[in-house]
Amino acid sequence: MKKKINKNLAVISLFAIFATVVISLSMFYQIFKAEISDNLQDLAYTLSDEDILVKMEEGNYNLQTDDVRVTLIDTDGSVLYDSQVEKSQLDNHAQRPEVVKALQYGTGKSVRRSDTILKNVFYFAIRLDDGRVLRVSRESSSIWTMFGTIIPFMLLMIGVVYVICNVVGYYLVKQLLEPIERLSENIEDSDAVNVYDELKPFVTTIRKQHDDIINGSKMRQEFTANVSHELKTPLTSISGYSELIENGMASNDDIPRFAEEIHRNAKRLLTLINDIIRLSELDSSDLTPVKESDCIITGGTAHVGSVNNDGNKERDGYEQVALYDLAQNCVDMLELNAKNRDISLKLEGYDCRIYAIKSQMEEVLYNLCDNAIRYTNPGGTVVVSVYRDDIMYEGNVVLEVKDNGIGIPKEHQQRIFERFYRVDKSRSKLTGGTGLGLAIVKHIVSQHHAKLELNSEEGHGTDIKVIF
Repeated sequence: MKKKINKNLAVISLFAIFATVVISLSMFYQIFKAEISDNLQDLAYTLSDEDILVKMEEGNYNLQTDDVRVTLIDTDGSVLYDSQVEKSQLDNHAQRPEVVKALQYGTGKSVRRSDTILKNVFYFAIRLDDGRVLRVSRESSSIWTMFGTIIPFMLLMIGVVYVICNVVGYYLVKQLLEPIERLSENIEDSDAVNVYDELKPFVTTIRKQHDDIINGSKMRQEFTANVSHELKTPLTSISGYSELIENGMASNDDIPRFAEEIHRNAKRLLTLINDIIRLSELDSSDLTPVKESDCIITGGTAHVGSVNNDGNKERDGYEQVALYDLAQNCVDMLELNAKNRDISLKLEGYDCRIYAIKSQMEEVLYNLCDNAIRYTNPGGTVVVSVYRDDIMYEGNVVLEVKDNGIGIPKEHQQRIFERFYRVDKSRSKLTGGTGLGLAIVKHIVSQHHAKLELNSEEGHGTDIKVIF
């Protein structure tokens, strides 16, 4: 863009210089012609003195200048006197344009070009009282000769002005585009970029569009991730209990309880759908996205820090949650799924309460347990633990999901909390994984000011802890 603008400015400056020189030279030449004509007129009237005319007839007059030619013409057009050429060598001048005009109007003038000497000859003639004509003439450079003379100076001037225009144009273009370039590099912090007044409406529009795009992108990401996993939780519960009834594995005493759970999860599913529609209408989301860079691997352990948002606990939905009871419900819900994969699913610990959003804690439990089951080989074990650690974690409540599955290679541990990232894509596809589970867990954990720790070794299983 800069090169294009500078090039256009250079072309415009060259054209302007050339046009200025041509117009100026033409005007100068017109003034020059008028001045010569006036000088010749004054000289003609001076030479029309009777004594001077007599001397011309007698051939005794010396003009004392070589750049002006004087000619005395008789009434029949014959030359009586010429200051530069012998009169016998001159033909009749009766038809010369300036002579014809002088005889008709009293004065006459003309300009004729001499191709031999590449000059213009200016003529001025006056009619004397006795009918004769006195003509004076002078040679002068033509406009083309003047062009040829001025070309070196004109080229020098063009070069100087061209350089000046390019230098000035470069700094002007730089000054013009610099705010735009800074804005493109700092669109996230556009308020820190100083722009000139004419650019402010543009910056305001761009900033608004950028914010809309970012917000829209975040909303679409959150919507896709949350919808797929939130819908899966109640549907899995409904499917699990109905499968038990269908296969005759539920006793008559269990059927009412299973029916109640199916009804409860169906209501939760309907509520969830209504909430999703409402969120779409409001075009907003409660969860605050966390940068993937917040997950740091040190010595095989991944730490995801909490997001500082002191306003979270003031929002609706936070309550005292019995984490062990939620873990028990999650284990019961996924027990059939674990048995189908020949995996032992256990719950350890005791009652611990935290201040959280219950539905989101259910989602964290489901995703961690479901993920552990997916990546544990048949015959393996998944242990869910809820306890308070007074030694390592200063009395904080810990939710731990540990398996002896395939583990996570070190080169992948930094990225497993990214959305749609899968360590073993073929296995994930086979088990129906979407690659969103741990990303959802990370966001919810961060939202609750908790800390997420990952310790895994390839071939020896994975241990994930959530410290509240």
